Amino acid sequence: MRSNDIKTRDEIRARMQQALRGNDTEGFYAAFDEMLGDIEQSLRQEYADQLEEVRQEMDGRILAARGVRQLTSAEREYYQKFSAAARSDNPQQAVANLDVALPETVINSVFDDMRANHPLLSKINFMPSGGAVKILVNTNGAESAVWGKLTDEIVKEATAGLKEIDTVLYKLSAFLPVAKAMLDLGPDWLDRFVRETLYEYLSNGLEVGIVTGDGKDQPIGMMRKVGDDVTVTGGRYPKKDAITLNDLSPATMGNLISLMAVTPNGRPRTVSDVIFLVNPQDYYQKVMPATTVQAPDGTYRNDVMPYPMTVIKSPALKRGEALMGIAGRYKAFAGMAKDGRIEYSDDYHFLEDERVYLIKTYANGMPLDDNAFLLLNISGLRPAVWKVETTDAPTPGTNAALNSLSLGSVSLSPAFSAATVTYTAATTNATNTITAVPADAAASVKVEVGGKEIDNGSAATWASGANTVKVTVTAEDGTTTKTYTVTVTKS
Repeated sequence: MRSNDIKTRDEIRARMQQALRGNDTEGFYAAFDEMLGDIEQSLRQEYADQLEEVRQEMDGRILAARGVRQLTSAEREYYQKFSAAARSDNPQQAVANLDVALPETVINSVFDDMRANHPLLSKINFMPSGGAVKILVNTNGAESAVWGKLTDEIVKEATAGLKEIDTVLYKLSAFLPVAKAMLDLGPDWLDRFVRETLYEYLSNGLEVGIVTGDGKDQPIGMMRKVGDDVTVTGGRYPKKDAITLNDLSPATMGNLISLMAVTPNGRPRTVSDVIFLVNPQDYYQKVMPATTVQAPDGTYRNDVMPYPMTVIKSPALKRGEALMGIAGRYKAFAGMAKDGRIEYSDDYHFLEDERVYLIKTYANGMPLDDNAFLLLNISGLRPAVWKVETTDAPTPGTNAALNSLSLGSVSLSPAFSAATVTYTAATTNATNTITAVPADAAASVKVEVGGKEIDNGSAATWASGANTVKVTVTAEDGTTTKTYTVTVTKS
């Protein structure tokens, strides 16, 4: 029950009690009727509120099942107030005076989507940030310890050089054209529109800065030289010298990887999580032909490299250029202004039914060392040439002879010879195991006893008197045969 309802009901109770004290029957029933009406109205409102909560919950479940992100209360409040301000007669002033900021959760959701779905941003060391950042960088690479007795003096001192780097976030502006019709779809769909628009603006803008940025009011790109000995002119870092890459052979790629396997001060390190960035057109015309192989079943496999790496198509690169590097050695930051304001813009022409708003985000990034990324010239990259050797199929064997023939411990007469095909034997056993071994392993053997086939290496059951055993050998060619016959007399 709401406080206003309680106050109203207390007033009605007071009038009812006053009427009773004064024996005012008419006044009592009038107050009582008002009480009933108030109760009815209160219950109706409570029911409506609960029904709306259930409807919103059901709608939320349905929207969630359809891929619409569910809003927090702060996000919903923001979009409702933003929509009201954008519909006003003076949207510029209304938006500027909006008493609620774009919630941080919205931009964080956009950054989460970028880390998860953007090929480049998902690989590098990318994290949200709210302002100036200090990072510590190990400048020495791999360190090792030395074995010794517990009582020995320390023979090796950890010499990891830790360098502190101050970074500031540069402004990255995104212009958001919002059609008035979008305002009518409600907070959930407006949020989806805002986030998807921001995703496209920010991811593309960040990629350009991360790949090519010169460091002047923007990130230091992967293709830039970094280090204490690098001359920075006017805040701009120089571009790396491109290494010519004409093939993707194991030897060539191994030499490139070896350049990244050492820090600028000469310490070795393991190279993993390598990325290979290339212009989309160059990918289809140069890289794909050089990294596509055909499997024996006729299917093709793409991006087959001699060393494990992820091939990324990036429009930020010019044709003829490519980048290869250790993804984790690039650190990027991005964040939203603390006030989170969206500004109305008069600087851009817009349709009658569309208004343009400005969202400011802040970002920066830099390679952690100069050897982590290589700039490549792939203008002369050649398609892969696969060496295929063909050989004539071998002639099938024609050897249909046996290497040995035995009937358990029973002696053959004469003694077995591959050239002799007729034998006799005598036994008192009820059974004996027949084993025939061909001279050519590719040949097949068929064993028959009394005209019935048995498995080679299995026991034959003898009848009293003479038993005929036939062993037929078929050569590899399938046509050449030789038959050995043994007459076994069971006494």
